[in-house]
Amino acid sequence: MTMLRRSFLQTVALAGAARASALPPVRTITRGPKFHWFAYYDKLQFDPTSRYVLGNQVGFEHRSPRPDDEIRAGMIDLGDNDRWTDLGASTAWNWQQGCMLQWIPGSRTEVIWNDRSKDGFVSHILDVKSGRKRTLPAPVYALSPDGRWAVYPDYRRLNDTRPGYGYCGIADPYVSSLAPKGTGLWKLDLKTGKSKLLFSFAEIAAIPYQVDLSQCKHWFNHLLVSPDGKRFLFLHRWLGEPGRRSFGTRMFSCDAEGKDLYCIDPRGGTSHFIWRDPQHVLAWATHPSHGAKFYLFRDKTEHVEVVAPDVMPLNGHCTYLPGNRWILNDTYPDKDRRQNVYLYGTKTGRRVPLGQFHSPPEYTGEWRCDTHPRFSPNGKLVTIDSPHTGGRQIHLIDISGIVG
Repeated sequence: MTMLRRSFLQTVALAGAARASALPPVRTITRGPKFHWFAYYDKLQFDPTSRYVLGNQVGFEHRSPRPDDEIRAGMIDLGDNDRWTDLGASTAWNWQQGCMLQWIPGSRTEVIWNDRSKDGFVSHILDVKSGRKRTLPAPVYALSPDGRWAVYPDYRRLNDTRPGYGYCGIADPYVSSLAPKGTGLWKLDLKTGKSKLLFSFAEIAAIPYQVDLSQCKHWFNHLLVSPDGKRFLFLHRWLGEPGRRSFGTRMFSCDAEGKDLYCIDPRGGTSHFIWRDPQHVLAWATHPSHGAKFYLFRDKTEHVEVVAPDVMPLNGHCTYLPGNRWILNDTYPDKDRRQNVYLYGTKTGRRVPLGQFHSPPEYTGEWRCDTHPRFSPNGKLVTIDSPHTGGRQIHLIDISGIVG
């Protein structure tokens, strides 16, 4: 090898090492032989102290859950060598969103997760310090910021219409109905356990759209309560629209009682979203101004503005770090099967990479492993789900050196 060739290779190696060293440190905080993940990006995975991290544990991968497949809910102690504490079990779960395990907002010791009983889907509230546990007769999806109530869709219908987001084990009694009147989107009082139907599939499907949706099958997915607890978002989806091969989507907001409905994005293509503040929603959507990009929508108005069209050009699971100076986001696997996790500075317009994580080709479809980045309450830590170390596990990224 010539001296010039050797010098060139050394320069390339040093440049690669410099790029790697510029990335924040990553630590795997769960261990095999079993597999671990938390799932969705908009749930509270960390406790208020940023020390305890929730996760799900399972003994298999690469197939759909069966009714008898059980996962374990657990808690990882970052202050004690990432020690795993088992919290309980669930047979109501999926690969994309687990069993909705999450900390109850405002509580330092209580967590909640969904399960299945002989009578239907339920949710458990556990005090991880005292061990006290109570079971509510309905599941949850999104919790209010005061921890008093939750909203949830019909998980039976979700399992039929959107595999990977509903729960198996209980058949949808409305499976043959396109837009049933007897079920839809529900609200649960976390203290009393009482549920009420806020609105049905039939009611939302009847709201005019740009084409006739009467022959489409309808469902609800992706609910999220606003930071002040006064409103919540949900996606109305349908399949069977003429000329559309995949499902269509409208993003709605409404008040905490399901009233004062407003269609924030009526154009049929809303994907991942997050509240920036009680008035604004960041969402990947399609708009005549820039096509498919991230947009900031002002609730109950037609005001829309594109966000970082050249810096965040791909769909991802977006959240705002505390203070809204940074957007935490990721990408789906690129052509080399790398999932990119990064921060975007809302004031600087700068994109800061947090890492590239390889996703083997068998992680696809319903049992893919999206990174779904989540942040700690102190804004200094990020967790992701990734199989890049061999099987899905939870990994911790220290971003304190970036966010200051």
